[in-house]
Amino acid sequence: MAGEDSVLRSPSSMLRAASVAIVGASERARWASQIFNNLRHNGYGGKIHLVNPRQQTVYGERCVPSLRDIAEPVDHAMVIVPAANVAAVLTDAEAAGVKSATVYAAAVGDGESEPSRQRGAWLKDFLSTSRLRVSGPNCMGSYSYREKLFAYPNTELCKVPPGPVAGIFQSGGTMQFWMKCASERGLRFSYAVSSGNEVDLDLADYLNFMVDDPHTKQIVLFIEGIRRPQAFLHAAGRALGAGKPVLAIKTGATQKSRTAARSHTGAVGGDYAAYQAMCERYGIVNCRSLDDLVECTLAFQCGRLPKGPRIGFVTTSGGTVDLLYDYAEAEGAAVPEFSAATHAALMPHMQEGILPKNPLDVGIPTTLKIASDQCEIVARDRGIDIVAWSASLPGKGGVWDDVGQLRRLLSVTDKPVLGFGRMIYQMTAEGLAVQEQAGFPFLQGLEPTLRAINALWFFAQRTGRAPAVADAAPPSDLTAATLDATLERYGIAQPRSRAVATAQQAADAAAAIGFPVALKIRAADIVHKTEAGGVMLDLRNRQDLLAAADALAAAAQRSHPGAKIDGFLVQQMVSGVETIVGAQSDPLYGPLLLVGAGGIMVELVRDVALRLLPVGPADVGAMIDSLKIKRLLDGYRGKPPADRKALEDVALGLARFYLDHRAKIEEIEINPLIVRPHGAIAVDVRVAWREGKA
Repeated sequence: MAGEDSVLRSPSSMLRAASVAIVGASERARWASQIFNNLRHNGYGGKIHLVNPRQQTVYGERCVPSLRDIAEPVDHAMVIVPAANVAAVLTDAEAAGVKSATVYAAAVGDGESEPSRQRGAWLKDFLSTSRLRVSGPNCMGSYSYREKLFAYPNTELCKVPPGPVAGIFQSGGTMQFWMKCASERGLRFSYAVSSGNEVDLDLADYLNFMVDDPHTKQIVLFIEGIRRPQAFLHAAGRALGAGKPVLAIKTGATQKSRTAARSHTGAVGGDYAAYQAMCERYGIVNCRSLDDLVECTLAFQCGRLPKGPRIGFVTTSGGTVDLLYDYAEAEGAAVPEFSAATHAALMPHMQEGILPKNPLDVGIPTTLKIASDQCEIVARDRGIDIVAWSASLPGKGGVWDDVGQLRRLLSVTDKPVLGFGRMIYQMTAEGLAVQEQAGFPFLQGLEPTLRAINALWFFAQRTGRAPAVADAAPPSDLTAATLDATLERYGIAQPRSRAVATAQQAADAAAAIGFPVALKIRAADIVHKTEAGGVMLDLRNRQDLLAAADALAAAAQRSHPGAKIDGFLVQQMVSGVETIVGAQSDPLYGPLLLVGAGGIMVELVRDVALRLLPVGPADVGAMIDSLKIKRLLDGYRGKPPADRKALEDVALGLARFYLDHRAKIEEIEINPLIVRPHGAIAVDVRVAWREGKA
């Protein structure tokens, strides 16, 4: 990757500052006062300089008028001044040789006011030549736990011991509330950054820094937007290669697709869907809620990855078992039957009349040793990859008899072991102590637990390898005249068809092709022919075809008045399972492949899967396996199975075609691709040519 979009900048002087200056220090300034107290009373070992042109002493310490008046080097300046004063402070910082600055103020480029726009324009121009690294503006600062550099206006979170989780939040307010909830569940942090409007240092820079930090083992992201996608993808790829899980939540799932009017592929594969495809490729665990983000982060804190997806549940309740059956199916979790050996070993633990099954109901154990023994039996099962034990941590004053029995589990198996509670409950100091002594996390809620366990397997399949990346688009000599022949060379067959100008010519063409046929209107202004009433199927004779031609022309004029009708397309009638295969380039993440249920229900049903290109057979197979339409392909209600291999081959062929020719076309869509018992036929191919490239 080349260019400014791929350049990564280091926030080291900000997050590991050996000396800091608080600009805007004042007893009346709440944020500045809180941050000063955070630093002074929590063990920050660096020099703290106070800056305020209207004060000589603040907090009982000497205060200087400007950063220029500090006689020694300053690594980082915390600029806690009104927006109108930011430019002067940064100019002083540059002149004084300060390495980095956090700008807390809003109204520096954000919002609609003209003064804010002018400040933003100034800052952008200033940074184009400055050596200064800037965090923000419009942010709330950061935490560096091992450095005890607490530059965020929250005192409570400074008391959390350091740990392995780094957080990068584009919402400063959300960051402190998530961290508070997470810390109360036992999560501990290395760094946490509120990145604000990211005029300079951004998500990619912080992520890249966390990948290199030896104390950071997993990274949490709150994403509103990715400003430099190539730099972000580079950092995310490094995280995956280093085996550091990245767990994210992103806003914007309901934004309208930018290309909805052009094609079904554009409508279904919109911005958020492309983001999800990026997460799939780069091993980023995309969480559906802030609560799930806590559970997933806890699950990864177990420090083990499974060798497969199969979960062995040990529970104390038949009701829990029943709910797990329902939720496991909804979440796509793998809960296999126990082996015969496991079944036999569990029998002495079972209540009378209850046989071992997965999920397992063994009643409430009388000791932790019994519970540990039961989990150990399940862990020994070669068909189980993850052990999940149903238990809620003790409440206030609660005591468990011998937590060492739980830790012993970790010495007799290398599989992930997790505790989980049926519902959300309040954690206590006693509960946190037990979790620490046990050595494995206790999750809360059945559905979040299943999603967190699935996340472990999702990451385990991808970690330690570099994500496949599409090469630059090569030159292409594709034209509209050579499109069909080129598609055929990529293994994409189309029905016998003829383009004609008149109804009589259409009838002659149908006789030559052989009835029954399909008849379609030809008009450049009508993209979605079915919605416009521009398609007639299963026409079995000349008379029906002539009548259909008149009806199509009338319908086209009603739906698109004034549209130029070029004639008709007569096609061999093909029947089978209707699918859609498409490819396009997302402006942030690059070329994408879409496979799903096709026909007129594409956008309504939205049974589709997307992947970043390039893809291999395993990727396409996984895409198809994720679809509801897979049941139709397998044979449904007495119908013969469709040729799944043919669908896979067309998808792979279209992927190669698009990568080879995307210099000429913006997107291509086959809808429907009819998958027959033998073979697949591309009934309708739509191409959006790049301007001037057809």
